[in-house]
Amino acid sequence: MANIEKPIKVEAEVQWAFFNKKNEMSGKYQVDLTNLSENAVKALTDAGLEPRNREDKPEKGWFITAKSNYEIKPVDKNGDEITDVVGNGSKAIAFIKPYEWSWKNKKGVSPSLVKIVINDLKVYSAENAEIEEDDIPL
Repeated sequence: MANIEKPIKVEAEVQWAFFNKKNEMSGKYQVDLTNLSENAVKALTDAGLEPRNREDKPEKGWFITAKSNYEIKPVDKNGDEITDVVGNGSKAIAFIKPYEWSWKNKKGVSPSLVKIVINDLKVYSAENAEIEEDDIPL
């Protein structure tokens, strides 16, 4: 694994942001950082992370899911906390710091979201939300 002392800066599109409310499936605060550039994918891979690209979700391109046990506080370009609900399609600069973990007989590297700056906010609105059949829990 590469030197991970300094966070990796990536430009991304935000999807499924659970910044101040835990995701029911994972029980954590989390966000999908999608449509990552080739350079971002290389930097994350070099640090031991595994960006994904799902054929059934082409709109995501290359992406990672960053999870946290603590609330994530998105900020704007001026450093002011964003209190609106960040919607899918918002553009951001994220600072990712990989961390190694082991649990029982498994080990790996996961992304920790150090900071996220929303530079093009799309405010979530329930009226405008698109729900895909695959996203509805059974």
